[in-house]
Amino acid sequence: MNDGVNGVALAVFIFFFVLVTAMGFLAARWRRAENEHSLDEWGLGGRSFGTWVTWFLLGGDLYTAYTFVAVPAAIYAAGASGFFAVPYTILVYPLIFTFLPRLWSVSHKHGYVTTSDFVRGRFGSKGLSLAVAVTGILATMPYIALQLVGIQAVLDVMGVGGGEDTNWFVKDLPLLIAFGVLAAYTYSSGLRAPALIAFVKDTLIYIVIAVAIIYIPIKLGGFDDIFASASDKFTAAGKGGVVPDSGGQWTYATLALGSALALFMYPHSITATLSSRSREVIRRNTTILPLYSLMLGLLALLGFMAIAAGVKVENGQLAIPQLFENMFPDWFAGVAFAAIGIGALVPAAIMSIAAANLFTRNIYKDFIKPDATPQQETKVSKLVSLLVKVGALIFVLGMDKTVAINFQLLGGIWILQTFPALVGGLFTRWFHRWALLGGWAVGMVYGTVAAYGVASPTQKHFGGSSDEIPGIGEIGYIGLTAFVLNVVVTVVLTFVLRALKAPDGVDETSPADYTADAGDAGVQVELPPATAGSSH
Repeated sequence: MNDGVNGVALAVFIFFFVLVTAMGFLAARWRRAENEHSLDEWGLGGRSFGTWVTWFLLGGDLYTAYTFVAVPAAIYAAGASGFFAVPYTILVYPLIFTFLPRLWSVSHKHGYVTTSDFVRGRFGSKGLSLAVAVTGILATMPYIALQLVGIQAVLDVMGVGGGEDTNWFVKDLPLLIAFGVLAAYTYSSGLRAPALIAFVKDTLIYIVIAVAIIYIPIKLGGFDDIFASASDKFTAAGKGGVVPDSGGQWTYATLALGSALALFMYPHSITATLSSRSREVIRRNTTILPLYSLMLGLLALLGFMAIAAGVKVENGQLAIPQLFENMFPDWFAGVAFAAIGIGALVPAAIMSIAAANLFTRNIYKDFIKPDATPQQETKVSKLVSLLVKVGALIFVLGMDKTVAINFQLLGGIWILQTFPALVGGLFTRWFHRWALLGGWAVGMVYGTVAAYGVASPTQKHFGGSSDEIPGIGEIGYIGLTAFVLNVVVTVVLTFVLRALKAPDGVDETSPADYTADAGDAGVQVELPPATAGSSH
């Protein structure tokens, strides 16, 4: 690692950072709406994005700076088991093809901005809606923090901010500046800012990966030598080579499946989805988004390249930035660092907007000020988006980076517990609202307690996301085990509550709402009472 600042790389990084900052503020003028004081405009970009804008926005949303850093870092540290991210992104697209168009349609029809809006409208339960909203906010906070961790990793490798003994303010000043810029243009432009910046971010990432997958292997003697070096390292470490032994298969499979089920439960994924202008835009995107999975597979190989290049770092998150620093000319290392840095700004902006929308619509309006006007909603959402980012920044600056990573893993366990209410509700009204709330509570408690009991070499609690599966004895993903318990409890309680004739909530949706497109009778915020109680 360089002792001083890499001036050339830093200059290139600053150039692209200034470019996207300008784009972030100019985005407020892009597709400007007649009424900017509504969550539809600020928080969903006016629900106006077409296929390509949505594709870049979703790609920028899902494939983050943390993905860029953490996936190859997992390969660098653990071998092929780190490839679980590739099959889970393959599994997720057929899954979302079945339910995202339905969610878009009913949300368009009723003016829903968040998943909790849908859950409240479908099951007539503010309690269940609140549970989904709180879960979404809790799961999103550490995810935003990890985007800042990605920026910090790049800054560390470039030598910006000084060493560990440097005054804390000087050391963290670059991150504080990046945070301030992110907060300002998100507040000003809403979802239009990350949508516009995503074009630059994804273009840079594709260029960097295309160059890295060709240039670095040539410098290292080819893929034969790269895989041989990796195999030697893991064999010497007693891990049996690049591919782990059969003992890790349950962990690998359950983590991939559980992650696939959880990905589009995150509020930021849904926010990007609902910003599109038609049902067909969503369907087309589920067919072309797998191009990012191809990119992810190539990106993961950088972990093996870091081993072959002799990269030695105490913090595995620095492995790939350090690989770029060592292997690329300074100017192109700056391009690569800019790709990672901008790759943090786009999802962090979307995540903060999504969390703010959840608070505004499903906590502030439902429980604090039911008569809030659209202007008041927008103002509150803007302010909360700032508070969310401040919380994430405090999280990053005040805690060890490993803690931030493990809390993000815990967030994945939590967000998966909203699947029965959201996806189940899109296809059936059979589940009872109280049963869904009971199943959610069981899944949350089990997942949290199980994760608390997992230790790692660096901490006693929340040291990982895998534990023994009850009744099977294999090590598997805690989130998937909690999800299964959630579903079982939900089904059993539904039978019991229906037998007891427990009161159902009012369903404000109708079957036709789930297949409606943009031209079908416009958006309705409320349906007349005559449609209440319908189900399908």
